[in-house]
Amino acid sequence: MLEKLFQLTSHKTSLQQEFVGGITTFFSMAYILFINPVILENAGMDKGAVFVATCLAATLGCLMMGLLANYPIALAPSMGLNVFFTYTVVLEMGYSWQVALGGVFISGVVFVAFSLLYWRAKIIDLIPEPLRQGIAIGIGFFMAVIALKIAGIVIINDDNHLSMGNLFSFPALMWGLGMMIIVGCAARGIRGGILISILTVTIIAIFMGNSTIDAIVSLPPNMTATYLQLDIQGALDISLISVVFAFLFVDLFDTSTSLVSVAKRGGLLNTAGRFPRFGRALFSDAIATIASALFGTSTTTAYIESTAGVAAGGRTGLTSVITGLCFLLAIFFFPLSQAVPLAAASSLIFYIATLMLANLINVEWEDLTEAIPVVITALVMPLTLSIANGIAFGFISYCAIKIAAGRYHQLNLLVLAIAILFGVSFYFG
Repeated sequence: MLEKLFQLTSHKTSLQQEFVGGITTFFSMAYILFINPVILENAGMDKGAVFVATCLAATLGCLMMGLLANYPIALAPSMGLNVFFTYTVVLEMGYSWQVALGGVFISGVVFVAFSLLYWRAKIIDLIPEPLRQGIAIGIGFFMAVIALKIAGIVIINDDNHLSMGNLFSFPALMWGLGMMIIVGCAARGIRGGILISILTVTIIAIFMGNSTIDAIVSLPPNMTATYLQLDIQGALDISLISVVFAFLFVDLFDTSTSLVSVAKRGGLLNTAGRFPRFGRALFSDAIATIASALFGTSTTTAYIESTAGVAAGGRTGLTSVITGLCFLLAIFFFPLSQAVPLAAASSLIFYIATLMLANLINVEWEDLTEAIPVVITALVMPLTLSIANGIAFGFISYCAIKIAAGRYHQLNLLVLAIAILFGVSFYFG
């Protein structure tokens, strides 16, 4: 049955290899189980319900990717979009988390439509590279600022100006310790640095009385607090167009990038250098995103950490299935998640932000019509604490600058339409 489903022989792999690959992938991305509930709890969501939703969304996404697309690529709620969900849509813009979940649901439905209509590759190709670079860089800066705010290193004073916080507070010291552990492990080639960091900070927090732990395993928490609690009607407000757009396109770009990166690492591209079953992979992600909103968590996307499982020998969807089953089993370890303090999240968020800033090296700095939209996109996100605002200003500035430079022929109808749509959204929002 496994041979028929996953074609192990033709992929030159074995059950043992796939099992090791799946377990390796799970432990490489298991940090999301501890961090996602902590972040979304700040949006007013029930931590236990979010933990269960995170497990179920990851399980469904991994199973669909494995069984439908037969790729060793794991999915889980996105690090980045969960930060945007909480700190921008809910805390900064003032929408309820139910409305934010409605936005996630709508973006998932549109993603499914793109997949079924075979528009996803065309859309990716039509979005100019500078805008894609600017979005990735901007998200990196945005996450870095949020990380420093969580750590209390950067604070917003009464005049809405950023200033230095208390560098000797518990969150600030734990940020520094966490960064040392993560970077130290990465530099020494030690796997699991993120989990080691989370575990270390949690133990210190418990020892200092900033956190408690009552058990290791328990029955899963009740998830009714978030299950089917999304507000779709509220998310249809015109002022939320940019938010839904951000959920959709960040998910689309993030997933596409992760899929190609993992495929290259595992030699999964065909002889023409293309990604077979690309549509099935994106469709799996889209369905998982819809399920995320229904379960009660932020957008689900493909994880670049899947490369760890591929490096360990995973070559087929069986690796993803095993990872998904691990996430399902993790549903009984909520007490561990409950003990993790918010201070443990700041160093992880900053670390991921740093990785995203690597896109700076690819910017065409000598061409100002390409570089300036990147800078605008990248700066507006952290300064307004909104990924959506950054994307909107990026599209608008890109079109305006190209037209001003007499290079309007480099624009396409999709980019112009999106820029106009964002302009309308700003005007009425």
